[in-house]
Amino acid sequence: MKKRDDIMRIFPDAMKERWEQVLRRADKLQEIRLAVGQPVRIKFAGSEQFLSEDGNLSGSCERAWYITEWEMDEIIKNICRYSMYAFENEIRQGFLTMPGGHRIGMAGQVVLNEKGTIRNITHIRFMNIRISHEIIGAAGEAIPYLYKDSRFLNTLLVSPPGCGKTTLLRDIVRQVSEGNRYGKGRQVGVVDERSEIAGSFMGIPQNHVGMRTDVLDGCPKVQGMMLLMRSMAPSVVAVDEIGGGEDMRALLQVLQCGSSVVATMHGDSMEDVEERIFDRYLFLEKRKGVCGIREIYDKSGNRIYPAKAERLCCG
Repeated sequence: MKKRDDIMRIFPDAMKERWEQVLRRADKLQEIRLAVGQPVRIKFAGSEQFLSEDGNLSGSCERAWYITEWEMDEIIKNICRYSMYAFENEIRQGFLTMPGGHRIGMAGQVVLNEKGTIRNITHIRFMNIRISHEIIGAAGEAIPYLYKDSRFLNTLLVSPPGCGKTTLLRDIVRQVSEGNRYGKGRQVGVVDERSEIAGSFMGIPQNHVGMRTDVLDGCPKVQGMMLLMRSMAPSVVAVDEIGGGEDMRALLQVLQCGSSVVATMHGDSMEDVEERIFDRYLFLEKRKGVCGIREIYDKSGNRIYPAKAERLCCG
């Protein structure tokens, strides 16, 4: 019920009735796509449907609701509580996080400043409402492989987009923070650059990330990792979607300070991992619409999950 109510608050009162049928299936709802002059698209787990003006769902766009500029502007005003200026920083980044951790991506006319960086986004004509779904216990299968002698091991989650990296990372953070049968609770620092791990709203995590977890929301990864190390003394640092050399150098600094790290990156195999600084490599996949762990390898390239022994060349 809370998820339904949180999503319903995004829309002005005059539009709420249209969303009743959609939000009866809130637990399976993944995305709501809005674009001026285009049909309203609803993505559920495994299917895409179109919403009509009378609130019905269909696999065809023939009777779909084609959203107007005025309707889009009214939705944006409602989201920003009729104060666009108050949300200027969030809009500049291209997204806002709402109560419940739901994230609203926005696109439109970009306004640059004299330095060539983004000052604002105006004439917002495209919106992607991504529904946050926590899966408490999602990391249960992985946790036994992520500890040695009660110490959390440096861990990298690797998968193509849409295979549940962030969902798994979030639950690893929660279990490491709260403690589990393999290790006591640890102080965790999360650098949540895109507000997807903790899903913070006004600084307060909307997702369960554990009682010993501190969150830097909306902060670039490199600066955030260094800030956390200086100010919050975490035992474990968590970041999402590491990429270039700057990210790796910051991770190495964290390791040199004696903290463990858990991170995610896009990829599909050990060949995609250039720097072998982690103790555990988890590869995820999606089969028949269900995300899960495909394999786990140790630092030397030995496959430790599933149990059949296999060694990869580490170059």
